[in-house]
Order: sequence, then structure tokens, then C-alpha cells
Amino acid sequence: MNFKHLILIPCMILPSLVWAQDAEPVKKDWQWSGIVGLNATATGMVNWAAGGKNNVTGVAFGKVRMLYDKNSLSWDTDLDLEYGMSYVDQTYDKVQKASDHIKFNSKFGWAFQKQWYLTAQAGFQTQFDLGRTYLGTGAPNPVISNILAPSYTDISVGIDWKPNSIFSVYLSPVAGRITTAWLSDDVNNRFVNYLRETDMFKTGSNTSTEADYNLREVLQEKYGVWRYTDQGDNGYAKEYKNVKAELGLTLKGAINYTYKDLKVMTGLTLYTPYAWDKTKLYNVAFTKPSTETGSGIYSDPQMAKMIASGYTIDSQNYLGYRDNNRRFGNFDVDWTTTISYQLLKCLNVTLSTDLKYVNGLKIADKEGNNAVERVQFLANLGLGVSYAF
Repeated sequence: MNFKHLILIPCMILPSLVWAQDAEPVKKDWQWSGIVGLNATATGMVNWAAGGKNNVTGVAFGKVRMLYDKNSLSWDTDLDLEYGMSYVDQTYDKVQKASDHIKFNSKFGWAFQKQWYLTAQAGFQTQFDLGRTYLGTGAPNPVISNILAPSYTDISVGIDWKPNSIFSVYLSPVAGRITTAWLSDDVNNRFVNYLRETDMFKTGSNTSTEADYNLREVLQEKYGVWRYTDQGDNGYAKEYKNVKAELGLTLKGAINYTYKDLKVMTGLTLYTPYAWDKTKLYNVAFTKPSTETGSGIYSDPQMAKMIASGYTIDSQNYLGYRDNNRRFGNFDVDWTTTISYQLLKCLNVTLSTDLKYVNGLKIADKEGNNAVERVQFLANLGLGVSYAF
């Protein structure tokens, strides 16, 4: 997502920022706030012409913030947990995961000017459980995520502006990000056993074998935890990795506001790596001067060198940039919001949203084709029991 795509985001939250700064509460050294609870939704249909299925969804969540601010020191920590399951009245895939995330962030700062802090920050994101694309056909459901696949760890040093205990903005020109797509051999083996038991591997005309499917590499491909390595005259080869480390720039904004029975918690994080490699790569089929054929991954200069040496380029398929679109100015976006209203002492209505855009993360369409970078959005609206503090 380029910078121009982000213009609408500040415009959308600007009214909230103004509102937040005008509502300064009584300041305390230690402040704790948050909400924990369980939301549920249910849909029932009888002869419903428009279609649909009966379903019940339950989501357990917890969002906690701790803030310490005294003299010249400030410590701000947030923990956001959510896990939900759905029961759908259908023949296959009756039980499905509805939502799942773990988000932790902590920053410690020293005030060198009023409202301005020199800050060190650390954050971590992943999920609790295996994620799948539910096909609803009885065929094996493709695995699309797992705990630590992906995970994002951020460590940075920068400047934090906190005009009050509600609103903060953090900028770091020295921000490290570690992305993982790690999967144990045990999970890999268990998934192959699952495919075997559901007849994914067959004999005869279907040549798929257990060795053809490596779940770890599937997830490393999906979340961009790989790199192209230069093989000289032999082109480029894709090297899969468990961990990818980057250095870049990050900008964060957060609001944590409570007014009587209404609670608003939102956080926006932008990250772009310091990388400028714009080498374009192609999957090339070619014929050697000896009339032998071959194929491989090559850049424009390498193909020009091949042609000058007498090679014939039979076809070329553009793969993208060598850096997998991880380039300075291309921002990753992570924006989460929770709005909760307490109806009674323990009954609440909660709306939570999660918007993401990650450069290099390719998402296929509903038919499983045309995998490109896309905006991801998740929203949950539920009525349930909770405790807010």
C-alpha cells in the first residue's frame, strides 16, 4: 500500500483525536483499563428464499491496557486477545474458526520535553490456532496460517508524543521487524497424514505424492518469508526461510477513551522497510545454442546477456520484483478498533474491526486463483457478557 492510499486513514480518525484531546481525565500514576468478555450471535432460517445457513458464533476476547506516567518516566502496555468459533448447519465443515489473534505491545519512555518522550518499543503478533480455508465440500481444507506462521515481532527506538493519557503518536526511524513462517516437523507430518486419510493422495493418473506437499514452504510462500538468491549465469533461485528480518520506519497512533459506559480503543500501525531493490524477475523458457531447452528465473540484464550469447528466449512470465515488493514507501498497515457499550452491569454490545495490508502477502480470490496483495478486513458485532474496567 503506497503512501497516497493512506491519506483517508487520518481523515477517518481525526474527529476522534480532537474529541479525545478535549476530554482529559484526572491524571493518576497508574492507570488500568480494558474489557474482557464473551459475545455470541445466532442466525436461524426457515424457508428463507434468499439463501443462507443457520449458524451460531461465539467470540471470547480480552483487551487490557496498563499505563504508568510519573515524573519523566512513562510505560504503556497493551494486550489484545481474541478467539472465536462458529457452528454452521451444513454437511461438511460444521465447526469453523471465526476469529483468532494475539497482539502485545509495550513501550517505555523518558520525557525530555513536556509531552515528548524518547521511547523504546517492542511488539508481537500471532494467533492461537491453525487457520484453514473452509471449502465445505468434504475435500481437505487448505491450511492458511498457524501459530508463528505468521508472527510479527517489532523492536524500535523513537519519539513518542503523548499530550494526554488517551492519545499518543509514535515515530521510529530505527524499527526492526522479524517475520516468521515457522512450522514444526510434527505439524507437517500430521497434515500429510490428514491428507492421506482424506484421499488427497491417489494412485493412477494423479501423480501427487506426499513429497510434493510441504506445508511449511506453502506458508513461507504465502507470507513472503523467502528471498531470491543470485546464482550468476544460472539465474535466481528461491530460498525459503523460517525467519525474515528487516530494518525500516514505523509510525503508530493509539486512542484509549472511556466516557461513562462507552469505551473506544483503536490503534494504527504503519511500517515500511529500508529497501530499494527494483530488480524485475521473469520465469524464462529458453533454447540453448546447442538446441537444448531449459527454464529458470532471470532478470532483464541476465536475459540480455543470454541473447547476446546465442540463447533463444521462447517465453517469459513476469514474476515481480526481487524484493517481493518490500520497498521503502510501500507501507504495511495494521489498524484495529474496539467500541464497547455497557448496557447493564455485565451486558454489552461490542464492535471490533481489524484492517490489514501487507506488502508481499499474496491472497487468492474465491476460486483460488489470481493471488495478489489485497486489503484484509474483519469485523465482529456481538451482544454478550463482559467486564469493563
